[in-house]
Amino acid sequence: TIAKGPDTTTWIWNLHVDAHDFDSHTNDLEKISRKIFSAHFSQLSIIFLWLSGMYFHGARFSNYEAWLSNPTHIGPSAQVVWPIVGQEILNGDMGGGFQGIQITFGFFQIWRAFGITSELQLYCTTIGALVFAALMLFAGWFHDHKAAPKLAWFQDVESMLNHHLAGLLGLGSLSWAGHQVHVSLPIKLP
Repeated sequence: TIAKGPDTTTWIWNLHVDAHDFDSHTNDLEKISRKIFSAHFSQLSIIFLWLSGMYFHGARFSNYEAWLSNPTHIGPSAQVVWPIVGQEILNGDMGGGFQGIQITFGFFQIWRAFGITSELQLYCTTIGALVFAALMLFAGWFHDHKAAPKLAWFQDVESMLNHHLAGLLGLGSLSWAGHQVHVSLPIKLP
């Protein structure tokens, strides 16, 4: 079993430990393996949800399209600080009539390299990430309740390795091909 945190740890962390302590729920190795396997899909769902939030905030609150029109004179900004009790002093002139906080972590450059050239495309990517999040939640439920793998499948290391390598190499090849297409295609910005 998983040891709980010290007394200073809040009750929510202890609930988290209890929820993920599969050994205390059952001693059946097959059930534990299935729960861990389906939990991976839940983790992927959370990642897709995080990505959708990133794309949504980029589409809704940033100056991405203005930055695309003149990236050398307009600074990238992800948000505007609202004037609640003086925090608007954090806002700076990003150029193009946009007041906000300058970002330096390269999301705008990455989106441009992906071929995203409008806020509409960011919104569409948001919806796509939400759809994938829902698919991953369904996959986790499906592989725990409807098509649960047997214990022999989890213990067959060679086939599991082949399964993971096929997925990683296949998706890696698709990603590399997509990268090559986006880099080599001339895209005219509006």
